[in-house]
Amino acid sequence: MFGLRYIKVGPTTYILHFKNGKIRREGAGLAFYYFAPDSTIVTVPLAGVDVPFVFNQTSADFQTVTVQGQISYRVRDPKKLAGMLDFSIGRNGKHQTSDPEKLNDRLVAVAQVLTSSFTQELRLREALTAFEPMTQRVLAGLRESETIAALGVEVLALLVLSISATPEMTKALEAEAREELQRRSDEAVYARRNASVELERRIRESELNTELLVEEKQRQKREAQLNGQVLLEERRRDLVDRQTENEKKMADTRSYATEASLKPFRGMDYRVIMALGAGQIKPQTQLAMAFRELAENAQKIGELNISPDLLNSLLRSGTAGESIGDSRARGA
Repeated sequence: MFGLRYIKVGPTTYILHFKNGKIRREGAGLAFYYFAPDSTIVTVPLAGVDVPFVFNQTSADFQTVTVQGQISYRVRDPKKLAGMLDFSIGRNGKHQTSDPEKLNDRLVAVAQVLTSSFTQELRLREALTAFEPMTQRVLAGLRESETIAALGVEVLALLVLSISATPEMTKALEAEAREELQRRSDEAVYARRNASVELERRIRESELNTELLVEEKQRQKREAQLNGQVLLEERRRDLVDRQTENEKKMADTRSYATEASLKPFRGMDYRVIMALGAGQIKPQTQLAMAFRELAENAQKIGELNISPDLLNSLLRSGTAGESIGDSRARGA
């Protein structure tokens, strides 16, 4: 009525009441009446705002990189922002200009410049995985930006949601990655095979070492047996030498005894010796001695006939003494 109006804002809205070019009221969450014809009302939102962005950048190897993310900010100095942009409202309670929307555009523009500076330093493959470095660098740049500071805005956070290449380049990178994974898979298979071959070689080497040890033990056993046989043969040889020496000594002893027992008969006529041992001399021996005597007196014998029957009977009867006596008589 008559230009008098009432306005009320929430606690997240900062309101400035200008009258005749001077600030009459200001603050967050105010409610008051004002005279519209000579008043200007400015409302600046204080709540945090999330601004999404998507823009294309170029990497160091001249490849297109699409960066998608979100900027979170809030107005820290509403009076400074109201001095830079027009946040005045009309009769309908809405902002009269598009300046509030320009705030988001200016923030995105600064972020785009910082992102472009970052991606131009990296090759495509490096840029696609540089989420954390990009976030830290762009966020630090936004907070240090003089443009944003002049607007009285505080950047709360920056989120880099995705970094992607063009579909063609993505397919190429995927193919390269698949080949790399396949190569690693092949290397793993080869490594597993090599490990299996190495393990088999070790097992075979262990078996050969075992066989060599067994062969060495067998050789030592054979050498021990041969050494035992050699030692046995040496002992046998020593035994034979001692037996030979003993037998030699026994033969010498028997020869000496025989020599001593025959010494009294040396120089005696064998007829005397036979007469002394007539009862102990065998018939064969007596017959042999008789033939010897006949041979010695062969010139005195005219004719001597000895039949095989007579000789056999003499040998069987054991009367060689009588036969010899008869032969002597005939010879005489």
